[in-house]
Amino acid sequence: MNDYISSFTDQLKEAITIGDSSTFKAPENKIQNILICGLGGSGIGGSIVSDVLSSELTIPVSCSKDYSVPNFVNKNTLVIASSYSGNTEETLNALQICISKGAEIAIITSGGKLKKIAEENNINHIIIPGGNPPRAMFAYSFTQLFYILKHYNLINSSFKNSFKNSITLLNSQSQKIKTEAKNLAKNLFKKTPVIYVASGYEGVAIRFRQQLNENSKCLCWHHVVPEMNHNELLGWRTNTENLVVIYLRNKSDLDRNQVRIDINKNVISEYTTDIFDVWSQGNSILENSLYLINFGDWVSWFLSELNEVDAIEIDVIDFLKNKLANTK
Repeated sequence: MNDYISSFTDQLKEAITIGDSSTFKAPENKIQNILICGLGGSGIGGSIVSDVLSSELTIPVSCSKDYSVPNFVNKNTLVIASSYSGNTEETLNALQICISKGAEIAIITSGGKLKKIAEENNINHIIIPGGNPPRAMFAYSFTQLFYILKHYNLINSSFKNSFKNSITLLNSQSQKIKTEAKNLAKNLFKKTPVIYVASGYEGVAIRFRQQLNENSKCLCWHHVVPEMNHNELLGWRTNTENLVVIYLRNKSDLDRNQVRIDINKNVISEYTTDIFDVWSQGNSILENSLYLINFGDWVSWFLSELNEVDAIEIDVIDFLKNKLANTK
């Protein structure tokens, strides 16, 4: 996992090359809404894209992390099915429903059944390098979401500069990111992380939580400001032992949410002194997001070392999949 995280910017570069060389046939119908289907490391990109592009997209985008799809899916829906292995049971089931509804389909995968479906049915698709843990290949699947939306003329090409700027930024800040991530991991050791983020960046917080789950093998949770101010803030009265709070912060966060976060910290400090701010860098939401994603990935790796666990191993998930396969 160390090697995968170290090669994050190289993966972004290769993903850009793959995206630039991809070609799509035009849709038969006007696209009026978007549905991104995918789970885990293959699906988190959809959550983050919907945040990053919320101010640019002029049509709604939804995510399905299930066997089912929303009833609104029809011939005017662009459905992006993302499964790194190409064999994700839930995504394949959702895709078949979307095909039956006559939706416009695009696929991101490294192979498996999804690739076969795309090739046999002349469906627009982008193939990314295979044979690796899906969560470690985030750079490839995430980047292709932007290219697919561009191929359908739903966004402009400005994202390319943001990706290139992110590569430059992350390379220049590499050692700083690793040092700060290692220090944060030490503060998370033998504690339960609580991740907070302002609205507009929830996908990034989810990615961090998932990486701590899978790589570090630890439980944690996340919530969003201002929504958590209307419920979870009251929960900071009982069962607060061994909790450590991480605020993922951005200069682009709404001013009122910045004020809320500062007040939240004062409230929570009565129950824990372990409160940390992690500020992103970059000049766009995409750059901010990629910075925090890379930072969080490094934290999960360093914490896996402290926990003395194998960051790659996902035995219990494989067990679940095998059990499900035997029930068909």
